[in-house]
Amino acid sequence: MRLLVTGGAGFIGSNFIRYVFRETDDVQVTNLNALTYAVNLASLRDVDQDPRYRFIRGDVSGQPLVDELVSNADAVVHFAAESHVDRSTERPAEFLRTNLLGAGIAFEAARRHQVERVLHISIDWVSGSIAEPGAFVEIDALMPNSPYSASKAAAALLARPYNVTYGFPITVTRTASNFGPYQYPEKVIPLFVTNLIDGETVPLYGDGRNVRDWTYVVDNASARWRVLIEGTPGEVYNVGAGKELSNKELTYAILAQFGLEGDAADQRIRFLHHRPGHDLRYSVDTSKIRQLGWEPATSFEDGLESTVAWYRDNEWWLRPLEEQGASDRRGA
Repeated sequence: MRLLVTGGAGFIGSNFIRYVFRETDDVQVTNLNALTYAVNLASLRDVDQDPRYRFIRGDVSGQPLVDELVSNADAVVHFAAESHVDRSTERPAEFLRTNLLGAGIAFEAARRHQVERVLHISIDWVSGSIAEPGAFVEIDALMPNSPYSASKAAAALLARPYNVTYGFPITVTRTASNFGPYQYPEKVIPLFVTNLIDGETVPLYGDGRNVRDWTYVVDNASARWRVLIEGTPGEVYNVGAGKELSNKELTYAILAQFGLEGDAADQRIRFLHHRPGHDLRYSVDTSKIRQLGWEPATSFEDGLESTVAWYRDNEWWLRPLEEQGASDRRGA
C-alpha cells in the first residue's frame, strides 16, 4: 500500500506512522507536513532513514502539490490541522484556511484520482458539550463552540457530500483527547509535566470541573489503522478509551507522578480565569468502533506513567522546542 499521511510530523500523525511501520512491512508512507510551530521533525528521527518512508515539506492547502502526492497514493489519512483552542480565538482565519480549505483540497484530489480509501481525522469537540451521564453517538448534531472546533466540524461535514453527491465515500474518526510522547508542550498533559520537570507551577483554569475522555496515543493510532483498513467507507467512528476525568482530577494525577500530594500538591497549582470557548464535558459512545474489534490496550494510569517518564528521559526532544518558544505559553 502507498499511504499518504498529511500532517504526519505532528503528535498524533507521527505516532500513527510509527505504529504503521511496527505493525506492517508492506506499507510505504509519504508524510506531507508544513512544519508549523508545533511540529518537530525529531519526532520521526527513528524512522526517517527507513526506505518505506518519505517526507515532503509542504502546505496541505497547496493544491498542485497535494494533487501530485494524492495521484500516487492508494490511501490517504488526513491529519493536517491547526489544533489549539486558545490560538484559534486569536487567529481564527489560520484555522479556517488549514482545517477547512486544506481538507477540501485533500478530499477533492482524492476524488479526482479515485483513491481507494480516505480517512479524515476529526475530534470529539465538534459536538460541543454534553451533560452527564450522556455520550454523543456518531449521528448526533455538531454544535462546536470555538473557532478550532468549528473549523474541524466544517471539514467533517464536508466529507458527507463526497459520499452523497459524488458517490466517493470519505471515512471520518472523531477522537477523544489524546496524550503520550512527542506532544507539543502547550497541551495540558505535556504542559503540566514539563512545568513540573522545570520546577514550576501548573495552571488550572476555572474550577477544574471540565471533563475530558483520555486515550493513550498508541491506542488512538491503532484505532485509526483499524478504521482505515476494516471500517466501512463513508462511515463516522467515535474513538475514545472511556477514561473520563475532570481537569482537577487530571491535575492531581499528574502531580502524584512527581510525588506531590496534599498541601504540597496544592501549592503547585496556579488557578486562572476560565478560558472562552472551552466546553464543560466531552464524551463519545464508542460502540461502533468496538464492533470492529478495537479496544484500548493501555490504561490511563500506565499511559500517564510512561508519558511522564518519556518527557523526563527525552530532553533532547523537549529543550529545543523550549528554546524556540514552546515555554512562552505556560498557560498564562
